[in-house]
Formats: sequence, C-alpha cells, structure tokens
Amino acid sequence: MNVEMLTLAAYCIAIILASLLGGWLPSLVRMTHTRTQLIMSCVAGLMLGVALYHLLPHGLVQLQHSAGTEGSAMDVLVWWAMVGMVVMLLLLRLFHFHQHDFGDDGHDHQHHDHCHDHHDAAAHPLSWVGIALGLGLHTLIDGVALGASVHAGDDHGAGSHFSWIGLGVFLAILLHKPLDALSITSMMHAGGWGTRARAAANIAFATLCPLGALLFVWGVGLLDNQAYVVGCALAFSAGVFLCISLGDLLPEVHFHSHDRVKLTVSFLVGIGLAYALRFVEPGSTHSILAVAHP
Repeated sequence: MNVEMLTLAAYCIAIILASLLGGWLPSLVRMTHTRTQLIMSCVAGLMLGVALYHLLPHGLVQLQHSAGTEGSAMDVLVWWAMVGMVVMLLLLRLFHFHQHDFGDDGHDHQHHDHCHDHHDAAAHPLSWVGIALGLGLHTLIDGVALGASVHAGDDHGAGSHFSWIGLGVFLAILLHKPLDALSITSMMHAGGWGTRARAAANIAFATLCPLGALLFVWGVGLLDNQAYVVGCALAFSAGVFLCISLGDLLPEVHFHSHDRVKLTVSFLVGIGLAYALRFVEPGSTHSILAVAHP
C-alpha cells in the first residue's frame, strides 16, 4: 500500500470513529451550550485557515502543473472556489442542516433565522431526514476535500513512509464531524426513534466521508489530467470551507453575546493551528514559488 492510501486509510478510520463518537456523545459527556459554542468557534477558525493556508495554495500548485501559466491557473482556482461557496450556500439554504444548540447550562438560548430553530419540527418522526440528507451531501464533499488534499500532498513527494499529508483538512473534518452526527441522532431521538435506528443512522453517516474520499482518489486515478482535477477539487473544497466557516458557523457563534472573549480566543486558536500545520505537511505553500518559477 502506497503512502497516499495508507494515510487516507488512517484518516478515514479516525473520522469514522469521531463521527460514531458524536452520535453517542449525549450518553458519554454533558455537552453544555458553552462547550458546543467553543468547539464551533475553534472549528470555524480552523476551516477558515485550512481553506486559505492549505486548500487554495495547494490547488494553485496543481493547476499550475496542468495549466502551465499562472494567470489561467488563478482564473480556474477562483472560479471553482466560487462554485464551492455557492453550492454549499444553496445546500445550507435548502436543508438547514447545521443544528448545534444541544446544551443547557443556564444561558438564554436565543434563536434567529440562522440558528435553525427546529423546536416545532422536532416532534415529527421524519424531521431528521432533511438534516441527514443535507449533512450527507456535505460530508461527501468533505470526503472529496480529504481525498484531493491527500492526493495533492502525495504528489509533492511524501516519500515511501506514512506522512501527515492533508493533515489540516483531516483535522477540520475530524473536529466537525461529531457535531454533525450529534445533530442527526438528536433529531431522531426527539422524533421518537429507538436506539437501534439511531445507531444504524449514525453508522451510515460515519461511512459517507471516507466513501467520498476513496471514490475521489479511485476516480482521479482513472484520469489522464489528474493535476487539473485535483486542483479544481481543492479550490471547490476551499469555497465550501469558507462558506461553512464564514456563512454558517461564525454567524451562529457571533449571535450569542456571552463568553465573547472565550469564543474569540477559540476562533484565533483554530486559525493559528491551521497556520502551524503548514510546517508539518509535506509540500508546503512555499513550494508554489518553486513550481511557478522553476
């Protein structure tokens, strides 16, 4: 097994376990409102940093390999990043699938149009289906981002041994996936579904991201112009991450007036972590200059 598949397999296993943990979280630990908001704020910063420090630069490198000129590569990069943002915005508007207000630690849980108030819909046994469908599409896109980042990192020369290629994208998905799984199982519980049904849905959801990643890597391997496809996928994924961070998570966190300092620090920690990961992954953004000006 080459380094790309070894790394991707390790990431997929970890993401599956994290997603399963999210579905079982209520029985393991008390997820207070403040804890949930702190995690969301950190993940928002991490996703924003990963998009700007990892996905877009690596996407540009791949497109320069393919397009040959910096101008055309940049045009394609921006185009696909915009497509990613619009697609994710439409998914968010259509399914309203991020419901992250799980805890109750004494704060006044105010709601507005963005905060996905599902109190009335929660009583319906099938109210979770829309959230599950939206999150399912979202997590398949996460899988594409993971597969593309690992494939691009391997192209940069990770060597013959296991290496943390695509680490930034992996961490962003890993930290976000438990809350997504918790959204689905919480809505199913409110709709009266039993433990077995919730467990089955949790397992099915946990496998979607790895499925998307493996299908992307397999599909790319069948193409001739792999660098172009990977570059477009990375740009598309960057747009998705930017939309989730700036258009979904941050507005929801910002709406809450309490713990502003904690939430801001958590957000900055996420950005700092994304930046620091540049020096861990092979094929860092510094390689852009070498590729653009050989």
